[in-house]
Amino acid sequence: MKAARRSRTVHLFRRVGLAAAAVVVCAGCSSATSNSAPDTSPAAANSNPHGNADPTQVGADGVTNIPSGPLQTQLDALPNGVLTPDEQAGLIWMREEEKLARDVYTALYDRWKTPVFNNIASAEQTHTDAVKTLLDRYAIADPAAGTATGIFINPDIQALYTNLVSQGDASLVAALTVGATIEDLDIADLQARATTTPDIALVYANLEKGSRNHLRSFTNQLQANGAIYTPTHITPAAYDAIVSSGIERGANG
Repeated sequence: MKAARRSRTVHLFRRVGLAAAAVVVCAGCSSATSNSAPDTSPAAANSNPHGNADPTQVGADGVTNIPSGPLQTQLDALPNGVLTPDEQAGLIWMREEEKLARDVYTALYDRWKTPVFNNIASAEQTHTDAVKTLLDRYAIADPAAGTATGIFINPDIQALYTNLVSQGDASLVAALTVGATIEDLDIADLQARATTTPDIALVYANLEKGSRNHLRSFTNQLQANGAIYTPTHITPAAYDAIVSSGIERGANG
C-alpha cells in the first residue's frame, strides 16, 4: 500500500503538466492570467472570504471550515483506538498533505490575488489543525511542528510543493488546475486510508467533505475561465458525481 501511495504522488508530478490534457482553455481567456488584475468571473463574484465570519458557514465558493470546538466535542465523546502502524503513518502524512494544500494556496493567492485561494487556504488551516488534534491525542510527533510555510519534513511532499507552486505560476488557469489536482489527490489519499477507528474516521470524513466542496469550487472557477478539469486520482465517474451535486453543508464539513 505504501508503494502505491508513493506511486500516486510521483504520478502527480508527471500528470500535472497543466498545458496538456488536464485543461482545455478557450482562445479568449488570456485576460484571466493577468498578475495584478482581480478575478471578475461570476464564480469569483460569489466568493465569500471568511475573515471574521462564522467558521461553521459555507461560502458561495464552496469553502467549508471544520469548526474546532464542535469537532473536539465529538472527539471527546469517542474512545481512543489502538492504532496500527499504517494508521499512525497515515496521520503523519495527512498532517503534511493538508499543510501542503494550505501553503500552495497561500503562494497562489500571493501570485494571482484571486479570492478562492485565500478562502480555501483558510479552510485548509482548519483541516491540518484537525489532524494535529489526532496526533496530540495519540502522542505522535508532529511533522509540521515549527515548520515555516512551504517547508516539509517528508521529501516527497517538499518536492510536490515546489512543483505545484511552479506549475501554478504559469497562468491563472494553471493555478486553478493545481487547486483541483490537490483536492483530487486529497480525496484519493483519504479514501486509501479509510479506517474503522472512530476518531480517525470522523476527522477523515470531515476532511473529505471539505475536499469535495473545494473541488467543486475550483471546477466552477475553471469553467468561469473557459477551462475544464480532468481528474487524475479519483475516477471520472466519482469526479462527475461530486461536481454535479451541490455544496455539502453542515458544521463538520
